[in-house]
Amino acid sequence: MAKREKKRRGRQMLSGKAIGEAVGGTLGGAIDLAVGSAEQVGRFLGSAVGLPGFELHQQAKHRTPPGSAAGIEYAPDSNTPPPPGTITIRGIDYGPDHYELFTCDELESLFNRPRGDNVKVRWINVDGLHPYVLRQFCERMGYHSLAAEDVLQVPQRPKVEVFERELFVIARMLRLDGRALLPEQVSFFLNDHTLVTFQETVGDVFDPIRKRIEDAGSRLRRSDASFLLYALIDAIVDHGFPILERYGDMLELLENEIVERPTTDAQRNVHVIKRELSMLRRAIWPTREVVSTLVNDQTPFIASDTRTYLRDVYEHTVQLVEVVETFREMASGLTDLYMSAVGNRMNEIMKVLTIMASLFIPITFIAGVYGMNFAYIPETQWEYSYYAFWVVCIVVTLGLLGFFWKRGWIGR
Repeated sequence: MAKREKKRRGRQMLSGKAIGEAVGGTLGGAIDLAVGSAEQVGRFLGSAVGLPGFELHQQAKHRTPPGSAAGIEYAPDSNTPPPPGTITIRGIDYGPDHYELFTCDELESLFNRPRGDNVKVRWINVDGLHPYVLRQFCERMGYHSLAAEDVLQVPQRPKVEVFERELFVIARMLRLDGRALLPEQVSFFLNDHTLVTFQETVGDVFDPIRKRIEDAGSRLRRSDASFLLYALIDAIVDHGFPILERYGDMLELLENEIVERPTTDAQRNVHVIKRELSMLRRAIWPTREVVSTLVNDQTPFIASDTRTYLRDVYEHTVQLVEVVETFREMASGLTDLYMSAVGNRMNEIMKVLTIMASLFIPITFIAGVYGMNFAYIPETQWEYSYYAFWVVCIVVTLGLLGFFWKRGWIGR
């Protein structure tokens, strides 16, 4: 009895160990699968599409607590200077016969910088957002406190606001850094022949504008600060076209892949592209409203000649919106195409299985009849009955194949 009890307990331990290993292996596999899926989503257009895709860098959100007092002076750290090296300030003074590039390490040196008679426009670009810096600009340049607060709290919807002393514009800049798609908010303050731009980080799409300013014969050197605002917004808008071209290439490759070999990876890629196109639409659609406001509103900060060029930018924003909507429809169509391709593939599989089952049904019936355990079946006493059985099975199968082919179910 003791030996039997020992053996029984041993079998229970082995069974428990086997069950534990099976459950552990299943959970481990599920976890590995989930991690692998997450990694595939992160590299959503690597091996599946075969084209370097985009890695969206989510924009950092800076929001004050609900119910906080409005205005940059109430923002945290608005009285504390930023650590050295966190804010970069660059500027350009230019006119028809003058060009000077400068950088400032301290705000006091920037505000006290003299402005010569031959300087027609001053462009100040601030890389990095800090409440102290924005508050200093409000106090020294006369900017509205609510506008400065909007600069700090990103992301904001692109918009235009006209204040007593300045024109305030918010735009959304999209740029490519290798495979990374970087969304960034850019804020513009225009007043007194001075344009101040605030960016979240270092790096932008304005290098062609800077090169045009260096050229003494360019229109920028002869125009006012509102024309510089137009040029910067135009650079932001035009930079959307190569981004959308990349999405168009990816959609074409996905369409070919879905037609030839519909896989779950392709479906996942289509879903990610639809999400990215929605993000682009949220950035481009309000930009069209911004440009339309700059064109139509008779603000004293925008010169009449500049409005003519802004109308061209408005046409570009309309084109971008149309392209985005077209690509979104293509992405939705690819989802329907994937479902149709998977359905057709499943129908073909079911068709093959149905035909195979149909071929075996009659010969299974024959085999079942002659496999019954009756004492006397006349055909089984014949010496050639085995060969006759195979002949009947082959003839029936060939007859069914011919019937299926004639009806067009196979071979056509």
